[in-house]
Order: sequence, then structure tokens, then C-alpha cells
Amino acid sequence: MNTVSDSAVIDSLVNKYHELKKEIGKVIIGQDKVVDSLLISIFTGGHCLLVGVPGLAKTLMVNTLSKALGLEYSRIQFTPDLMPSDIIGSEILDEDRKFKFVKGSVFANIVLADEINRTPPKTQAALLEAMQEKSVTVAGTSYKLNEPFFVLATQNPIEQEGTYPLPEAQLDRFMFNVKLGYPTFEEELEIVKSTTIGKTEDIKVIITAEEILNFQRVIKKLPVPDNVYKYAVGVVSKTRVGEADAHPYAKKYISWGAGPRASQYLIMGAKTHAALAGKYSPDIEDVKAVATEVLRHRVVRNYYAEAEGISTDTIIAELLKD
Repeated sequence: MNTVSDSAVIDSLVNKYHELKKEIGKVIIGQDKVVDSLLISIFTGGHCLLVGVPGLAKTLMVNTLSKALGLEYSRIQFTPDLMPSDIIGSEILDEDRKFKFVKGSVFANIVLADEINRTPPKTQAALLEAMQEKSVTVAGTSYKLNEPFFVLATQNPIEQEGTYPLPEAQLDRFMFNVKLGYPTFEEELEIVKSTTIGKTEDIKVIITAEEILNFQRVIKKLPVPDNVYKYAVGVVSKTRVGEADAHPYAKKYISWGAGPRASQYLIMGAKTHAALAGKYSPDIEDVKAVATEVLRHRVVRNYYAEAEGISTDTIIAELLKD
């Protein structure tokens, strides 16, 4: 980042970020870390996988976020009978007997893919291709998706029956795997009080789509010190069991480590984390701040980890200690 104008853009982003948090806080009580992760993903240009039990306001959170960001929002409920055409769209015959393309639900800025593991792999793949290519192809014609484009997919960790788990290669397309936990006693008390009196909040638009794209452009240009690059790649290398520099904890508890995309997302996530804190360059602490959510779905535990009750988060925490 070499220009004064880019510095001003980062300063503006910090102000907008605090306004966003305040506006979202009108509706969403608690869940600060989750909201931060979603905002980091959006300003980085990545996608999020959100794992949490039902009833934790995932849909409300995404809907509120889309309103504050001034973005078009679409929700897709993934079910066993959902077809790829329901997501990407299809061609129909119009009144003049000519084929006309009717856009599917994926043509929005923020797409909530609710319970993505409830639908067969063919339908999952249609969404995942759109995430990767930022376009869809129907009958040989390619259609660009709206910009910015962000997918938030939810999975239910309790009900495993009748699900189609995403393969590791498809999970890798998500920047973050975010765990949504229960609220604290005080937060739940406030939630119950505010939602049982018929009170509704009007959410103001804080940022426009054009501003988001500009923030994404400037964040990509942030300079990264060489030691931060080395640290990010070093952390990912430690997860690879067959490599010489694999961490002892990884050798004991991991069956499959993270690929190069993890290193890329660590750096991009660190850039955005730094920018939201008003810094013009990320440091190692920024990498650490996003590491768990970047690596959580890219590290596969082995039998020993499961038998001893060692979670993926515990393994990642050990890797970050050195």
C-alpha cells in the first residue's frame, strides 16, 4: 500500500466496521466473535461454513448482516430433493417459444445455504462450483454472479442421519469454519427479554456494495512482512504428517494436513484482521487470530485423537504455541 488514499480507505473501513458492529448489535446479542469472522470473510472475499445447533439465530444473523451491508440476500434450504437447477437456475420456454434463462437463488450478494449437508453431492457441487468460479453455466452459456458474492453455509452438528457430509476437497473452498456456541446466561436473558415483547429494530445500511468491493481491493494490496509469510506457511507445514517439519502433535493426532489454500487464507485473513484494527500491515498475531477458523476444516483427526477426545481446536492450539 503506497498511496495516501489507500490509507484513508483503511481508516474509513475501521469507522464503518464499528458502525456495523453497533448496528448489528441492535438485533444480534452476543456472538461478537462470529460476527467478526463473517465480516472478515466478506472483506476478504471468502466464504464461511457455520456449524451450530438449531435455534442460535444463524438465519437472523445473516439477514441482519445483509441489511447493514446493503446487499441482496437469498436463503436456500437444502433438502434431499433439492435440484441443481433450483440453485443456479434453468432455461424455460417463454411466450414466443424461445428459451429464456430464469435465475436461481444463487444470484444474490449473500447466499445462506442452510443445512448444506442435507442435500445430495450433485446439488452441493452446483453451489460449490458457483462459489469457486463466481459464475454459473447453463446450456453452454455462462452467467456472472453478483459482486460482491458471499456464501454462508450452515451444518447441524447433532443430526447426522440422512446427511451427505462435504468431502475435504469441497470443504477447502470455505475460508472459515466458524463454530456458533450457546449464549451466556446474561446474553440469553437479554435475548428473551428483547424478543418476547413484539419489538422490532430497523437496520440502517452502513456500507454499500461498491464500498465493500473497494475495501476488498485495498486489503489485497496491503504489504506483508516476509516473517509473517514464513510464519503462515510454517504453521500449515506443521499439519502435514509426512513432512520433515511436521509437529509431534500432528504426527500423533492428524491423518491429513492442510493444503496451500490454507496458507493463502491465513495471509488474506490476517490482512483483513489487521485492517479492521486500523493497521496498514499484518503481523504474526493477526495470523494467529484467524488460524483456528482457517485450519479447523482442513485438518483431519486420526483414530487416536478421537479415542482420546482430542479436538481439532486443541491440535491447532498446540501448533500455534511454538
